[in-house]
Amino acid sequence: MTDDRLAVGLVRGVHGLRGAVRVEILSDNAARFEPGSVVYPEGSERPLTIASAHRDGPGLLVRFREVHDRPTADTLREKYLEIEPAASDLPAETYYWHEIIGCTVTTESGLDLGTVSDVFRVGESEVYTVQGPRGEVLVPAVSAIVTKLDPRKKSIVVNGAALGFTE
Repeated sequence: MTDDRLAVGLVRGVHGLRGAVRVEILSDNAARFEPGSVVYPEGSERPLTIASAHRDGPGLLVRFREVHDRPTADTLREKYLEIEPAASDLPAETYYWHEIIGCTVTTESGLDLGTVSDVFRVGESEVYTVQGPRGEVLVPAVSAIVTKLDPRKKSIVVNGAALGFTE
């Protein structure tokens, strides 16, 4: 996946002789697979236009306008399908995980905790994994802990006391 694209699906297999593929959905936005939508195979600049997409077990059975046979579809097997995200894709003050990764994390008093290396979900919330001079610190992404979030400046400020850091 390129840094500016988002993976929205993973081709898990091929179906039939006419180029349909089975896709594991990696997006919570169903419109990503509507006919006419454009995706890119991982590592490629070649756009694929969705001709049709239908439920197939836990995923989708997808046909692309540019893929007409099984051998061509087979080249997509185990490749991520990516999109170019638009600024309008997210509500205000909401960010993609890749925008959070790499942010420097400090406490309100300026104590350096490190850099976000990973983000994962626990229930309805995210947790930031921060690697730094104090080892690994897990930071719940909730307003009581994260007091300032500015991914454009690659900066996160947290309530150190709430995380157990005396300042």
